[in-house]
Amino acid sequence: MNIPVSFQEKIVNCFGETGEEWLQSLEDNVNSIAHDWGLTLESPVTNLSYNYVIHVIDYNSDPYILKIGLPGFDFQNEVRTLQLYNGQGCAKLLKADASRGAMLLEKLQPGTMLCAETDVVVVIQNFCHVWKEIRCPLPTAYDFPTVLDWAAAFPKYQSNHPKNNGPIPNEWVKMAVDYLHEIHQSSTEIGLLHGDLHHENILFSNERGWLAIDPKGVAGSPYFDVVSFLINHLFTKSNPEALLKKRVDLLSESLDLNREKLLKSAVSMSTLYACWGIEDKDSNWDKTYQCAKWFKGLLEGNYACHHLDD
Repeated sequence: MNIPVSFQEKIVNCFGETGEEWLQSLEDNVNSIAHDWGLTLESPVTNLSYNYVIHVIDYNSDPYILKIGLPGFDFQNEVRTLQLYNGQGCAKLLKADASRGAMLLEKLQPGTMLCAETDVVVVIQNFCHVWKEIRCPLPTAYDFPTVLDWAAAFPKYQSNHPKNNGPIPNEWVKMAVDYLHEIHQSSTEIGLLHGDLHHENILFSNERGWLAIDPKGVAGSPYFDVVSFLINHLFTKSNPEALLKKRVDLLSESLDLNREKLLKSAVSMSTLYACWGIEDKDSNWDKTYQCAKWFKGLLEGNYACHHLDD
């Protein structure tokens, strides 16, 4: 079975000894699940991240996606999220065994990623369609993590740099914390968020149009569910700052989002992503932090415009 070295390294770097043990049993686990569910294994997807995702077919040669991850809360949380979406704006979950970290999913064909579209306006339109489709009230039966739980990374970052000697000033982190709490507490629409809704997690299906995949499942303001998209696929473009502004303008108008709240959400979440990146030794954390600074500049410009209008 093909298990790319880069995938193995990522798992070990993220999960340590637990990840190593999971990798050692991965092939046996995949073969066992395929046997129990009547599946024939084909090839893994080309963009593996933290789950082993493989193309499969059943007895009738119908295609599906088999996704194998480390059993635990995060995997179970994704299963619950997919069950709640129930195929609304999202790939359908057909079968799951959380104890073995396995789920069988609808295969979206051709499965073209949103990043393949080059027209900025069309990309925004497709993103907004999926964003609206997956809006979901927060169920009382489940205890989903909240964006505030994610924000535990902020005090952790500050405690790692008590002398304010980190790459992101602690004053900036405090501002991001304040913005996050402000948006969360002022929102009347706390709901279930995808949590990672960006270009690679929005795929095209000939049968059902554009759909989301790989939800994290987190409770929070819907404003928080646009930021990973806003900062994605920027730095390969000729003028990333201008593109970021255009995305903010188009998205706030298309979704009728308050621009100030959107920018505060973007400052807080992109700073959070940068703190995660620093902790994970991700070499791109500085690009994410640069986005946070651009958002802050747009926010300050927004204040200036309001002042001129008064």
